Amino acid sequence: MTGTLGPFYDRLGGLEREYELVLAELNDPSTSAHPGRLRELSRRHKDLEDLVGTWRRLLLAESDLAAAREMVDDSAGDERDLARLEVAHAESEITRLEEELRLQLLPKDPNEGRNVIMEIRGAEGGEEANLFAKDLFDMYVRYAAAKGWRTEVLTSSASERDGLNEVTFVVKGNDAWQRLEHEGGPHRVQRVPVTESQGRIHTSSAAVAVLPEAEEVDVAIDPGDLRIDVYRSTGPGGQSVNTTDSAVRITHVPSGIVVAMQDEKSQIQNRAKAMVVLRSRLLKAEQDRQAAELSAARRSQVGGGGRSEKIRTYNYKENRVTDHRIKLTLHKLDRVLMGDLDELTGALIADKRTRQLADG
Repeated sequence: MTGTLGPFYDRLGGLEREYELVLAELNDPSTSAHPGRLRELSRRHKDLEDLVGTWRRLLLAESDLAAAREMVDDSAGDERDLARLEVAHAESEITRLEEELRLQLLPKDPNEGRNVIMEIRGAEGGEEANLFAKDLFDMYVRYAAAKGWRTEVLTSSASERDGLNEVTFVVKGNDAWQRLEHEGGPHRVQRVPVTESQGRIHTSSAAVAVLPEAEEVDVAIDPGDLRIDVYRSTGPGGQSVNTTDSAVRITHVPSGIVVAMQDEKSQIQNRAKAMVVLRSRLLKAEQDRQAAELSAARRSQVGGGGRSEKIRTYNYKENRVTDHRIKLTLHKLDRVLMGDLDELTGALIADKRTRQLADG
């Protein structure tokens, strides 16, 4: 057997044998009596099924290639020409399947399939930054709707001119993390603000954070590590919102992480939402810590939100959006702001895979 996957053949053969064992145990009637084991086997079957299928198609293509090469050696005239076409087809199929397998062999993202918590806040630029934060929020909500995902606002704080000081919301969808994980960082806007009377272009920024939604089983939180304060809400939310101590602020003392919620009328509901965000921030902090051990050059996701730090620039005059990490420029800012983000997110996914393959 030849090809770029030669060093992985033993590993792939072992995974195929494991798949057969998993399948046999799943088909054993006695397995249904052990729900925990059944869930474990089902997850492993799902992890291996596509990879083993690709592996088997590769073996078949290699067999076809060997047969076609024999035909070239043993034939003449039109038959030899036909055999050469079969060789070319088999070689092309092997190249395609090897690339597919290389991607499938990459380490699985532990956040794959999770819902996403996004936090957006105005950074530098005063009220214009808050207006831009609102534009980004609307962009992501439209994108989620186009992808068939659901969104739920956990908390928001409106600014003076209908912008957003900050907003925290959940995006629920199977591939939401894959598509949105690279959106975290400082976003820069260049445009004439509504507050500008001279028509001059200003530069402002908003900071976006992207967190994988954590379940209770993902993060163990000692209740003794929490300081919980309740206070009177200050924003809109119904008649009772300003007359009862329904707002909740939770401080995780060891990490210093603080989460405040006040949008719900019920203190219990605000506390539950705050715990969702706290768990997700703690999970992301731990994942970042582990990643930093592997890469000392890793930068923090949000940074200071300053104008000089940016992952993406939105230039209204030129109808241009530029992602500086992958040096991709699109002259369709109007469509991007309406939620047409696939070209950007797809390019970022492809870049991640390329870097993973290079590292591997």
